[in-house]
Amino acid sequence: MKMTRTLFSLLLSLFAVSVAFAQANQPQETYPVSPDSQEQPGVPKGEVMKFTFENSKIFPGTWREYWVYVPKQYSPDKPACVYVNQDGLQWQADKVFDNLIHKKEMPVTIGVFVMHGKVRAADANAALDRFNRSFEYDGLGDNYARFILEEILPDVETKMTSDGRAIRLSKSGNDRAIGGSSSGAIAAFTAAWERPDAFSRVFSTIGTYVGLRGGHEYSTLIRKYEAKPIRVFLQDGSNDLNIYGGDWWMSNQAMERSLVFAGYEVSHVWGEGAHNGRHGTALFPDAMRWLWKDWPAPVKTGPTKNQFLNDILLPGEGWQLVSEGHRFTEGPAVNAKGEVFFTDGANNKIFKIGLDGKITDFVTDSNRGSGQAFGPDGRLYTVNGIQQIVAYDAAGKATVIAEGIRGNDIVVANNGNIYVTEPNVPAVEQSNVWLIKPTGEKKVIDTGVKYANGVTLSPDQTLLYVDDYRSHWVYSYQLQADGTPRFKQQYYWLHVGDTVDISQADGMRVDRDGRLYVTSKLGVQVCDQAGRVNAIIPTPNGRLSNLSFGGENLDTLYATCGDKVYKRKLKVKGANAWDKPNKPAAPRL
Repeated sequence: MKMTRTLFSLLLSLFAVSVAFAQANQPQETYPVSPDSQEQPGVPKGEVMKFTFENSKIFPGTWREYWVYVPKQYSPDKPACVYVNQDGLQWQADKVFDNLIHKKEMPVTIGVFVMHGKVRAADANAALDRFNRSFEYDGLGDNYARFILEEILPDVETKMTSDGRAIRLSKSGNDRAIGGSSSGAIAAFTAAWERPDAFSRVFSTIGTYVGLRGGHEYSTLIRKYEAKPIRVFLQDGSNDLNIYGGDWWMSNQAMERSLVFAGYEVSHVWGEGAHNGRHGTALFPDAMRWLWKDWPAPVKTGPTKNQFLNDILLPGEGWQLVSEGHRFTEGPAVNAKGEVFFTDGANNKIFKIGLDGKITDFVTDSNRGSGQAFGPDGRLYTVNGIQQIVAYDAAGKATVIAEGIRGNDIVVANNGNIYVTEPNVPAVEQSNVWLIKPTGEKKVIDTGVKYANGVTLSPDQTLLYVDDYRSHWVYSYQLQADGTPRFKQQYYWLHVGDTVDISQADGMRVDRDGRLYVTSKLGVQVCDQAGRVNAIIPTPNGRLSNLSFGGENLDTLYATCGDKVYKRKLKVKGANAWDKPNKPAAPRL
């Protein structure tokens, strides 16, 4: 049917009216610009300098611009506080800093405003540049934080102002803030999340905490992690994006609720705006006042509502350094007295941590000892680098228990059964889980784990747990009367870091209430009996291979972390396989 010109004109008029009506009913974003965002008479004006950077090793091949704001009040005699912003100079920030620094409502602060990188095309007429914005900003992990800390800020400190002042930046996280908009906002949060020692204050507007590159996971992870000393200001509007990656408005609200739940100091302002910087620009002066309030007092965390964490952690009790200067620590194991023994395989040593905290040599030639566990006979069973399982008596004399096993970790049950993981068997390209009977008989009881690593037993010693370093699973097996497993299941689900495709699950232990403590790339992941991660406890240096309960009351967690060993007193007590089995209470399902 042909449409007449009159009908077409009528329809076109109706469409125009409907568009006008829709536009008229959209919320008008009337966010007045603060006087603090405008030049004010009598206020000293800082200098803004523009530079380029194209020597990144973290983001190789990228080229970018960045701007540095230096306030008039800055003197090289004292390192300045730092504010880093993604996507370049926004928010009229130089004018805001002029006014707030002049009024002493924020400290003397140097601003560093960084654009995302581009990998320039070899031929601009034939190809596009590679735009690194989403890769750098939306991705989780520590790459972007490292880029700022190891490359951009050192480059800034090579510059000088027009009047000859050298730029010196504070290295203290308490003196550093970071912010941005959209993907730049999640980049700011990620930098502080990964490096709270380097950034303690975050400004986030219309943050992209959605499913582009894993950002949607933050609202869950925040609730599980022990809170970090970060102060966060959030802004979003109810007409923000709602597209394939998620709902920005709902995701920002979820972030705010999670931060409050976990004990963070967080402020937020919600509006009706869309995905733009109008509201953020209007709020920026007040946000800076709030983020820098009470400076130089350090940012603190409050109590978490995560009952699982509250059941484990003692308030005010953090990690303490026990020993350092090693090459690679592993295999912490505790005896009946509560003394802890650990290996430094690269140095062929086994050390003892006495109840008085003193560190002494126990074995000076361990043949690259690794995983360890005490047995019910009081001997220390150690997996070494010459394919042996040996047992050391109290004097450090070794007896070979088994040979021909490239072992990694070990647990010895109260009935004398020994379970050993063998992650890598080169001849057959598989992992083995071994059972060694008290009689000396040994046999492989499973070959179906990609990279079998940590191994432990449930408190009642009826379940065997084996974690897979190369996946996010911990396997659970029911043990039969003869010590062999059945009913294998991928039971415990672990979180995986963004920069690796594997959990790097390693040593494991259980407490007397049945919680499973798994070392991983993200820290100690603590699971309930139902197989769910309820809490994550990071270690001070971000490195972690194994752990054990120790101390006189078995209520102190010892963690081997690269060249260091740390300890932390908890509310709970460890369950040891050499002890009599105990049946914990049933889990809440």
